[in-house]
Amino acid sequence: MATPLVIDTDTAQDDCVALLVGLLDPGADLRAVTMVAGNVGFDQQVRNAFLTLNVAGRLGEVPVYLGCRRPLTRPWVSAENVHGDGSGGLSMDQAGLEPESEHAVDALVRLAAENPGELSVVAIGPLTNIAMAVAKDPGFVRNVRALYVMGGSNNGRGNITAAAEFNFYVDPEAAKAVFGAGFDVTVVPWDPLTLRQAVFGQERLDALAAIGTPLADFFGRVCSATLEFDRRVGIDGTTHPDSLTAAVLLRPELVRRAGRYHVDVETAGELTRGYSAMSWGVHGLEPNATVIEEIDAEGFFDHLVEVLSRRTSPARAITGL
Repeated sequence: MATPLVIDTDTAQDDCVALLVGLLDPGADLRAVTMVAGNVGFDQQVRNAFLTLNVAGRLGEVPVYLGCRRPLTRPWVSAENVHGDGSGGLSMDQAGLEPESEHAVDALVRLAAENPGELSVVAIGPLTNIAMAVAKDPGFVRNVRALYVMGGSNNGRGNITAAAEFNFYVDPEAAKAVFGAGFDVTVVPWDPLTLRQAVFGQERLDALAAIGTPLADFFGRVCSATLEFDRRVGIDGTTHPDSLTAAVLLRPELVRRAGRYHVDVETAGELTRGYSAMSWGVHGLEPNATVIEEIDAEGFFDHLVEVLSRRTSPARAITGL
């Protein structure tokens, strides 16, 4: 039976790949895409989402809802220096493509309430929409079967500051609220998991390019700007925490080791804004999240090969592909 899910995203680079997983994995029933302010300009994120739906051959089949255009209390912080426009310069005619009129927060609340205990949410951007859904309807927490979050680091380094991972840094108040809300949360952290097991070096990138499908070509283009940035900062490959977050929901056998942690997020520190304090059970704190510690890295790569090998029929021509 397919897994009902919503992907809450700030669509750029690996977020696009995560959408492909949700759209094309036969075990996924993607009910909606909800947009949150994060990686690149909000309107560009929306264009990237429609572009990804198109390359997957699913344009017009999965609704796109617009959510919060800024964090709860802070100005928006961009990652355009990392991702460029988030699509590798690809574009298409978007005439006539319109997101749904319902706000993403309302859509999340409604979709979860329509089938209580069945819908999973994959949150791969800042957690603003999720925190707002909790504030709007406290029943949202119990209606969501599982919340999978890409964010934070497990007692490791950040990627926007020495202390903080981007998603939690952009809206730390939202992240703190979400971890205090009572969800069944599974966390895919930046460090060490992404940096050690969800990085594709040149050999794997060459193997993906050799697939030769439009999806594989799309993957190479949307990841190109981030690959250049990663290499400049000492990461020898492209990083894929967002697609991994979708993959471990759909393919739980990819998880080799996970632990129960108490996760909280720093909101007041000058140097540690967005730092995720992950306590491993020796500090007298009640666990509130499952943090993935190790995955089957080869299995994850094989899963993306499977997804990118699919033959799709885009409805609109993609310029640059």
